[in-house]
Amino acid sequence: MKFVDEAIVRVQAGNGGRGCLSFRREKFIPYGGPDGGDGGHGGDVYLRAEEGVNTLADFRVQRTFKAGSGQAGSGNDCTGLSGTDLYVTVPVGTAVIDTETEELLGDLTHSGQVLKVAQGGKGGWGNPRFKSSTNRAPRKVTVGLPGEKRSLRFELRLIADVGLLGLPNAGKSTLIRAVSAARPKVGAYPFTTLHPSLGVVSVGDNRSFVMADIPGLIEGAAEGAGLGIRFLKHLARTRILLHLVDIAPLNTEEDPVADARSIIKELKKFGGGLGDRERWLVLNKMDLMLPEDAEKAAKAIIRRLRFKGPIYRVSGATGQGTKELSEALMTRLEEVHRAEREALLEQEAKAARGEI
Repeated sequence: MKFVDEAIVRVQAGNGGRGCLSFRREKFIPYGGPDGGDGGHGGDVYLRAEEGVNTLADFRVQRTFKAGSGQAGSGNDCTGLSGTDLYVTVPVGTAVIDTETEELLGDLTHSGQVLKVAQGGKGGWGNPRFKSSTNRAPRKVTVGLPGEKRSLRFELRLIADVGLLGLPNAGKSTLIRAVSAARPKVGAYPFTTLHPSLGVVSVGDNRSFVMADIPGLIEGAAEGAGLGIRFLKHLARTRILLHLVDIAPLNTEEDPVADARSIIKELKKFGGGLGDRERWLVLNKMDLMLPEDAEKAAKAIIRRLRFKGPIYRVSGATGQGTKELSEALMTRLEEVHRAEREALLEQEAKAARGEI
């Protein structure tokens, strides 16, 4: 199935039913009074995240979703049947944005999470609602209120622990193939990867993490150049970014350091905290040079970049250094998860004590 990570749909909640104008007519009860029932409420529209759905491709076919409308009230104080709520299934990781206001309505980040996106209209009042001491036979009713209508943009943001970052042809797809069972396309030309892919990296028993490979970035990606602007959002949920730098580019006139700086610049331009995200430097394609030449080139890149974070030398093609990299990532992610759990427990304890 084709990977689709954006879709625009229209949702419409159900309209409320009309109130009923009726009077009680029974033998020996000449003045029974008004007995028109209220109209039923319109159905709401909900989004529900489910694990089995991995793309927004279905929304390219069906773009409009409408909940059921409420039925009109009837005599004998019978309220009309309410409209059926509509549940629309979306992939886990879907962000929902109102296209008119650009407001983020919600972020469905775990399976089973439900978000109401359109409120159904209230049912109209029957004529008993208008009965009073001075108006004992009212002939007034109200129509039901219309259901809420919205135009929504769905943005699927992959949920991964580690995101691969780098220029086209930096070796991201080759690396994810080396450390996981993912099999993205690999080629000796730029923009081989046209859509994101996920791979599960296993590091021993019950120790694994998810790695995301996104299409390569070029200078100006944050303004829409190349493919990067469409896929930078997939890095938003990652905890660690692996910045891959090709130490032996095909074009000998390319400067790996200048290219690396341009990627960092694009991250900061894009915003969303990507520029401040924890980032590791991975010097790739160490196998394309003699060991002493590769080490010399790596040291020159590190010195010019003045990089202060973790640095690894790998070869995705031969697997050199990939095991050590995976182990280090797993250890760091376990530390991050532990810190997050401790922070959550502390927050719950403060809430229990009434401090927040």
